[in-house]
Amino acid sequence: MIIYALYQTPFYRTETAKILFFRQIIIPLHHMPARNLFTVLLTLSLFSCGGHREKTNAVYYWSTTFRSDSTQKAFLHKHHIGKMYLRFFDVVVDEQDEVMPNATVRFASSVPEGVEIVPVVYIVNDCLYRTVDKLDSLILQRVVQMCETNDITNFKELQIDCDWTLRTRAHYFDILTQLKERAKKQGITLSATIRLHQLGEKPPPVDRGVLMMYNTGDVTRIDCEHPILDIRDAAPYLRHLSDYQLPLSAAYPVYAWRVLFRNSKFVGIIHDDDELPVMDGDSIVVRQPPLEMVTKTKEAIAKEKPEINDEIVLFDISNDNLQRINKYHYETILNP
Repeated sequence: MIIYALYQTPFYRTETAKILFFRQIIIPLHHMPARNLFTVLLTLSLFSCGGHREKTNAVYYWSTTFRSDSTQKAFLHKHHIGKMYLRFFDVVVDEQDEVMPNATVRFASSVPEGVEIVPVVYIVNDCLYRTVDKLDSLILQRVVQMCETNDITNFKELQIDCDWTLRTRAHYFDILTQLKERAKKQGITLSATIRLHQLGEKPPPVDRGVLMMYNTGDVTRIDCEHPILDIRDAAPYLRHLSDYQLPLSAAYPVYAWRVLFRNSKFVGIIHDDDELPVMDGDSIVVRQPPLEMVTKTKEAIAKEKPEINDEIVLFDISNDNLQRINKYHYETILNP
């Protein structure tokens, strides 16, 4: 069993390495005295276990209402989902030009048992042009209070989502630095979402990040067939991965858009049937990343930084997505 476990480690996955494995390890072990053999096997066992990182399957839940029904619970159980990144609220600039929380999630049911909940707070970039005293404290206090109110007891990580720019980076990083210190005192780690275009910049001051592998193209162009994910759009950014100095996971898209075009001009994304008026001659096109595109992206990431795929995150698991995509699609993305 020890030899088999060692053989399954990432180092021995190529054919050349497998040949070396038998020449350098198996054959010498065959001629080794029993006493020495036990010592070597024990050492190899410890080495192989120490180099192995546990794989985690995770999901995003991005809605203003949290509702966990039998369909979702069955999905979480079947695919061994250990973590759920759950959007709690947004931080926005309101009509009075004040920075305020908005679109707070409403819990219509309790969170699933046995799944770690990671609260996510989305900060709109415009907020970072304003100075708000103790914004870090206000965010953490509100998240902690929401967890206590909704019986979320396994809260040990907080995630901040923000599409920051070079102009707002300094202020955003200051907020994260203060928030990380406050969270640490309560035994909470801090993570942040990382957009592809941010890979070439200095990493934010957090404990870890989740690389958002979606929205890579221009949805407003009718000739852009894969605006959610296209490896051709993502590839130029992935070359920064090997040098990026922050532990990362990766989030892959499992959602679709219905996009309305009028005279080949973008009108909007249709979320609900009555959301946008549809006129004669309009075109509604469905944009959904093919499974092959997602798997190619996973492979491209693995070549640059394989440990990223130790935690694979699906974005997101609304019931529409769970019912629309067959189980083979999910199994292929989540499995190595």
